[in-house]
Amino acid sequence: MSTTDISTNSAGAADSSNTSPADAAGSTAAARRPGRRGNVLGWVFVVALLIGIALLSLRLVSTAPPLGGVLNPESPAPGGAKAIAELVRQQGTEVEVVRSRAAAAAALEPGSALVLADPVALTDTAVLDLIDGADRLILLSTSARMLELLELGTGAGGLGAVEAGCDRAEFSDTGTVEAERMFDPADGVEGCFRGSDGGAALLIADREGARISFIEATRMLSNRHLADDGNAALGLALLAQTDHVVWYVGSLEDGDRVADAPATLGELTPAWLTPAILLLLVAGVAAIWWRGARFGPLVAESLPVTVRASETMHGRARLTAKAADAAHAAAAIRAGTRARLAQRLALSARATAVEVADAASDRLGIPRGSLHDLLGGTAPTDDRELVELARRLAELETAVDAAHTERNRP
Repeated sequence: MSTTDISTNSAGAADSSNTSPADAAGSTAAARRPGRRGNVLGWVFVVALLIGIALLSLRLVSTAPPLGGVLNPESPAPGGAKAIAELVRQQGTEVEVVRSRAAAAAALEPGSALVLADPVALTDTAVLDLIDGADRLILLSTSARMLELLELGTGAGGLGAVEAGCDRAEFSDTGTVEAERMFDPADGVEGCFRGSDGGAALLIADREGARISFIEATRMLSNRHLADDGNAALGLALLAQTDHVVWYVGSLEDGDRVADAPATLGELTPAWLTPAILLLLVAGVAAIWWRGARFGPLVAESLPVTVRASETMHGRARLTAKAADAAHAAAAIRAGTRARLAQRLALSARATAVEVADAASDRLGIPRGSLHDLLGGTAPTDDRELVELARRLAELETAVDAAHTERNRP
């Protein structure tokens, strides 16, 4: 007896419980499917989302970063300086905010103070021209460029809490502040708020009748940290010493460096490109609507060909024989034998091998241990053991059938 024959005899019972094609088609037809309107609306949402992302990306690329957010005297944001500007006004000092070099030059009067952050958009010549008309210059944001341009000194380390430590009367009641940057003063430059290593947080120089105050106060004079330590007192000591303060808020548009800057994406884009993109998007949405109208809900249809269970059984048997899988074939033979014996012995279809063996041993009057090994023991390792197992299982079925017939004979 070959492996193919044994596997063929044992696979019939396993295929008898397969669901018919008609039942499968009926269950598929019962499932609900989205209609055409839902599909079209989904595509419209996707297209709208892509358009929004594209416009946002274009906006982010083509927009220049604002410079007025750092110590902006009109900004109530945490990084702005509206709080210190209002405190200075309460001391009787007029604070005039300008946003161009021309307006700053026109607003400066004898005795006025010019306040600004690091003018990164201005060339060195433009900076010198701007500060030339000011009697007092207060730089609240530092850079190595401005430090060198004004010949005030060099950068140094040693940050920490510092006190005034100089003879300037306006800083006598300032108290302690947390320095953001320290400097080594140049010759002729006075340093205030010195650290233990000799560095100073504030540089004061008198150049050609004008007083220059140089300090990194981006954090100390911001709205968020103005109430910390002696920051507010420091701001008043710097800004409230004159009757008029011109606070210059720079921008990229006001700088001489704009002419040398590379063109933005918006400047390089031709005027016809945006209408063309919008036209293509509208055409795409119209095409989606047109093609979506041609498709209706799916209709379930029965299979044109019905595959008989015997063909499936023979196919599986040939695969098992080709693979030489004796253990798998033995499991199929034992499963078929247990199912047929359970039916003969009036047991449940889910009866285990032990239950079937016990019932068969009671019916035949033979020891249970041998039937336990026969119906659920170890799997054979080759075709010879498989054939012997199949023969013994066939003899067991014959014996049970004979006992069943003899028992039911009148």
